[in-house]
Amino acid sequence: MFRAKMSLESVLPIAPARVRALVVPVGHIKRERFASFVQRLNQEHVVHLRDISADGRPHRNMFSPLAFPDGAMFYDLITHVPPPSHLALSPFDLYREPLAVIAIADGGELENGTFSKRESANGHAPTLTESNIRTLYQELENLRDSYPKALTHHVLIFDYKPPPEYEAPIPEGIKTIPPVEVCKRTTMKTIMCDISSLLLAEMTTLARSIEAMTAIDSPGHTTRPQSNGASWTVDEPTTTSRRNSQFSLPSVTRSASAGGAVDKNHARMSMPVPFKGLPFGSSSSTPTGRPSTPVRSGLSNPPTSFEDMANGGGSGPTSPEQKEQRPLSTRPGTAEGAKSPGQDKVSVQGFGPGGLNERWRNKGRGRATIVIGSLHLQAGRWSDALRELADGATVAKSLNDHLWHGKALELITLCLILLGWAKLEFQIPMICQPEKSSSSSIKALNDEEADITQPKCLRHLQYILPELLERIIGLYSRISGEQLPPLPLSETVIRFCNLLTALHICEGKLDKKALDILVSGKLPGKPLTTSPRLRITPTRTQITTLLFKAFPSSAPELLTTVDRAIIFSGIASVLGTLGYHRKKAMVTRELVSVLIGGLVEARTRGAAEVGIHPAAGLVGLNAVNGHGNGAGALELGEGDIEHGVDAFLGLLCKTYGVVGLDGVSKAGPREGNRDDDSDSKVIERIQNQAAARHFGIQNVKLNILRACINFSEALPDFDGVLKFSSDLLRTAGSGVAPGPRREDAAPIITRDEQVRLATNISKTANLSKRLGLENLAAEYWDEFLIRGILMDPLAPTRTPVPHAKSVLPGANTARTSQDVNPFIYNPFLRAPDNVAIAKTLVTGEPANFRITLQNPYEIDVDIESIKLDTEGAEFESSAESTVIGPYRTQILKISGTPRAAGDLKITGALVRVTGCRERRFPIFPQPWAADTEIKVKGIGLSSIENNKALPAPGPALKTYSIGLGVIPAQPVLVVKSTTLAQAAVMILEGERQVFSVTLQNLSTAVPADLLLFSFQDSTQGPLQSALTNRDATPAELYEYELVLAKKQALRLRKINDSKRYIAPGGTGTFEFEVLGKPGLTNGTIQVDYAHLGVPQDQIADQFHTRQVCVDLTVTVNASVELARMDILPIQGDVPEPLWKQLGSVGTEHDISESEKYCLLMMDLRNAWPSNMQIHLETDKGLTIEEQILPGNTNRVMFPVPRVYLEDPHASIPALNPSRQRQFVVSSSKITPDIERANREGFWFREKILDSLKGSWKTLSGPSREGSIELRGLRLTPRMIEAVKIDEVDIAISVESSDSGNQSTIFVDDFATIKVVITNCTAQPIYPTVRLMPALCHRPLNVALDFTRKFAWNGTLQQSLPLLDAHASTEVSIGATALCRGEFEITASVEETQLWTLPLPPGTEMGTGTDGAGAGAEAVVGRQRSDTQAMLDAVLGAKERRIWHVRHPCLVRVVDRDDD
Repeated sequence: MFRAKMSLESVLPIAPARVRALVVPVGHIKRERFASFVQRLNQEHVVHLRDISADGRPHRNMFSPLAFPDGAMFYDLITHVPPPSHLALSPFDLYREPLAVIAIADGGELENGTFSKRESANGHAPTLTESNIRTLYQELENLRDSYPKALTHHVLIFDYKPPPEYEAPIPEGIKTIPPVEVCKRTTMKTIMCDISSLLLAEMTTLARSIEAMTAIDSPGHTTRPQSNGASWTVDEPTTTSRRNSQFSLPSVTRSASAGGAVDKNHARMSMPVPFKGLPFGSSSSTPTGRPSTPVRSGLSNPPTSFEDMANGGGSGPTSPEQKEQRPLSTRPGTAEGAKSPGQDKVSVQGFGPGGLNERWRNKGRGRATIVIGSLHLQAGRWSDALRELADGATVAKSLNDHLWHGKALELITLCLILLGWAKLEFQIPMICQPEKSSSSSIKALNDEEADITQPKCLRHLQYILPELLERIIGLYSRISGEQLPPLPLSETVIRFCNLLTALHICEGKLDKKALDILVSGKLPGKPLTTSPRLRITPTRTQITTLLFKAFPSSAPELLTTVDRAIIFSGIASVLGTLGYHRKKAMVTRELVSVLIGGLVEARTRGAAEVGIHPAAGLVGLNAVNGHGNGAGALELGEGDIEHGVDAFLGLLCKTYGVVGLDGVSKAGPREGNRDDDSDSKVIERIQNQAAARHFGIQNVKLNILRACINFSEALPDFDGVLKFSSDLLRTAGSGVAPGPRREDAAPIITRDEQVRLATNISKTANLSKRLGLENLAAEYWDEFLIRGILMDPLAPTRTPVPHAKSVLPGANTARTSQDVNPFIYNPFLRAPDNVAIAKTLVTGEPANFRITLQNPYEIDVDIESIKLDTEGAEFESSAESTVIGPYRTQILKISGTPRAAGDLKITGALVRVTGCRERRFPIFPQPWAADTEIKVKGIGLSSIENNKALPAPGPALKTYSIGLGVIPAQPVLVVKSTTLAQAAVMILEGERQVFSVTLQNLSTAVPADLLLFSFQDSTQGPLQSALTNRDATPAELYEYELVLAKKQALRLRKINDSKRYIAPGGTGTFEFEVLGKPGLTNGTIQVDYAHLGVPQDQIADQFHTRQVCVDLTVTVNASVELARMDILPIQGDVPEPLWKQLGSVGTEHDISESEKYCLLMMDLRNAWPSNMQIHLETDKGLTIEEQILPGNTNRVMFPVPRVYLEDPHASIPALNPSRQRQFVVSSSKITPDIERANREGFWFREKILDSLKGSWKTLSGPSREGSIELRGLRLTPRMIEAVKIDEVDIAISVESSDSGNQSTIFVDDFATIKVVITNCTAQPIYPTVRLMPALCHRPLNVALDFTRKFAWNGTLQQSLPLLDAHASTEVSIGATALCRGEFEITASVEETQLWTLPLPPGTEMGTGTDGAGAGAEAVVGRQRSDTQAMLDAVLGAKERRIWHVRHPCLVRVVDRDDD
């Protein structure tokens, strides 16, 4: 984490004023604990001089804090040893050299184990804690030996808890810090003050040594071996004393191994690692004349982390002889490093007579003064530093020492800024004033519009600052004998640009806000936009122009890889602050290119050092060094990838508009919110990705991603390789959900590159798993992976069909039993709702689903695992794997089992693609493509954010889900057996056969407690079609309905409802009956069953049933057929033999009884090849039996009673309740007479059929019996007349006083003709009787000629009074026969008028009264509807009727003589 910050510490505006302190671990301490302790220490990195206690030694008070209590020291805590190329710049850049070493130990580990197995030099310690403290003191001594040039060395024991029983003594140089919970607010501040106090005291020694130096070289121009800090960590035999004079222990001389490398087994991992390029740890005696840094290598500085010891090794000359042969402060990697020792040197050998040139002496003195001023600046003595630096700058200017003149002016600028930050008045030295002050600047300085709250000294500095910085850069860049190396020059330019940027951010004012930004380095939270800020000085254009002067040259020998990375990072940081993100991305792209080469070389060299092939460096280095994230090649810390490299590459991708998982790649840590795959989040991702695709140049994005992949592979960073490879595929893709033959969804990169990227992802993911990194995975690059999910229909025998509670037996009054009226709606026979069925599952039973997957890329997509993602009820999905072919949609079958009842919703699928994270994908069934027309003008990255505020491009993007219902577990019934052979039966017409079916419950836990039976056969379809025929007459409809209702082909035999139960694993047997009828060829028994678990009255609104069907094949053969029939009236008596044949023996049947019968004749044919015996029976008990031979037709006749109908014209009823209306008018256009005849024929036929039954049985062969179908009987008007009884009965008789025989009278005798009229109806009538005597056997004109033949007394036609209902009246008339012969007397009765019910008095038509009047109103008075009009329309208007006598009276007239 701290190493990630290192690259930018040297480009902070006040970096030369900071004191570097090297922080190292010591003892047993974990990396995380060490980082947290450094963080606590870094919180007090600013130490004010007023809080520091002065050292009491008089010879250590050169930098006493008492002289300037308003100052402050700024610490730069680093956890790495600076590279030698940086240390070589000291003392020109004195701040680059660490002045203090702080070792951090973990107090919590003091009691956990022994730090060292060696016995302490002071004897055996009584406790483990004291022993470890003594070991830490020994480590402190080793630090003094390892870092002799550091001024102070300290050991800090964090989280130290003194043992309660014994307080261990704390040696000098070791300080303890209690845990955070008991630590005071001033504890850490006190520790830093104590360190600062000792450091200020020891800085006096450093200052004296600088004053006594014989020569001070410029950077890159060394002349003497003991100058500067090139051997900052060297254990040299010639080193006799330390710079730190506080401890006067004898110096330690260490021997070097003969092998020329450090023994890694004896290396302590808690110590900072010496550099491979530094001359310590090597005893190579072979002198070389080359500089310590390789000239052509881009990696002159080695890895810098905890594991440096494992990779450390000497590579440079270290012997004193060799060091005498080369300049120590040669800038590594520069051309100046190859110059001769005598070139461009500045020597200071004395300041008196006999010395060298006075000019050179003054130059050396001036440089020393500047270095002393730099020390004062670091010590917080800013006023003294300002004085010293002004003197040094004056000398350097006078001697044309351009580099040191510029250094002095740079440090003076920092002094002025820090004095302004401390709110102290200051006077700008004359050396800083412009040589020619323009009138405009003076006017601006005295401008009345200036901010009156700004001190004048700050205002003055604000106006001269841009020109002063330009002058300093000019001095550094001036071509002369001495030239500043590229690294310090570029860093200085970047620091000045940071200073000017802070001034620009604060509206060009050097106020408190700007000073805080310069000192603390914290920029405001709101970044700058691309809007112009032309009135602010300095302008962004001026800053950018100055900044690009720091852009390094392309020559690799001038700068190392690390130095180039520092410069590029600093430039990119300034550009980002100014809002120039595209320029920043350009610089960052260069930075990536630099790093890739260096990282590849580092990995190769590191692999070679551990003895493996360079090509295996990616795996080998991780395995050797124990890294789990692939950071071995650069020795990166555990958090460096996540907090440094990731942010760096993420910012680069964001700038160019790379299409990441959430749209434009973010610059933060990779974890983020990547596991949120909800519908809204995925839709937001797609919309953001669509917006990112329209931003930037596509090919540039691809090149950036390729560079990021190469960079991650060079680190190696597995997570980065996975991320950027998937981002490249995503960016190259179209990001659409293509429809059929519509959008082109092909990616823009070649198929070979797609294959290479997919293979790279797969291999990297497998490698990370082998290394134990299970959480590393890429993000799949197509959000439209799931295009549809459908459920396959369940098997018909397992499909649950929903029903309402009202269809259960007993829930509806129209259905009170298990048997269903065929005219009542039967929900179990209707076709089930396919939509409802397709959305119903059963608990514990698997269901199959079809998932449509899309792959718009030209590579195979290997899916390791895919499961359904559901919400609601518990659901267990199977995991399937498949490979999706290139550029296609593919269907995959997957099964799932619900585990609990309730509502279930399938919202998508959980998919793990090879190398990718398992994540949820929603369902996008509809085609979708983003709108390519962008009508809103946008500039820069802000255009993406502006587009997000607008409506999403393209059509509305909606996800799809499948709503399913899961019902409780249900039984499964199958047909185990049936008594029918092969489910087929042969039957005769009218025959009934019984068979049984056995059902078995396959479920072992759920019983079937609801069994409902329904039937279908081949005769129902034609009948139902006939019922829908609008041209059918009411009589035909009645016939169809009667066959459906009363003559069902299949039915269940009556059983107890308690037996409708099948236990789990049990069986149940049920008996059914089949009836032979014409047209029956097949039938189906449908059993609807379910497990309710509760009584039927406690069922909720809905329940589900399953169906099991038994299909039957039926063959119906003819038995006894009714060939023809006829009805004849009986004239006279019925023969006695006929009565005997009918079983009416011994019964007297007179003529009046015979008149009540008519003769029925039927021709019955035996169509079955077996003797048949038929049996006919009437309701009067008359029976007849007849045997019919096969193929023969026998005529059977017997008398049947005549029928009287009260209303023969009543409407024909309907058996179907839906047709039971008050009036049914035939749809056919027939006359009222025909309608009356049809109705009359219907009712008389029904009366005859009700009184007559017929059956048959076989006399040979298999015993069979059945009923004779008599409904084929049809009545003609003649038959109706024979069978009907008239409404008025007329009886005629003749009585004579002389003749005893009623049928014989004498000529000229008086006789009486009596006519008895009987009203059989229920209503009165007004009769008119007419008599008509006539001669028998004569023509009509002769028969009706009564002259001299027949005489009567009165009239033959008489109107009679009202004849009540069921009443009789008698009419008599006297008559005399005038001649002999036979006379026939007939009579007829005609209605005189129609009878109507009279209204009560005082009642008008249409009104009602109480009592009798209410009945009258009910009959005729109420005119609520046109009832009579409707009746008249159907049957015609009611007319007067006439009746004729059925049997005329025959009278025989004879003479008396003949008697």
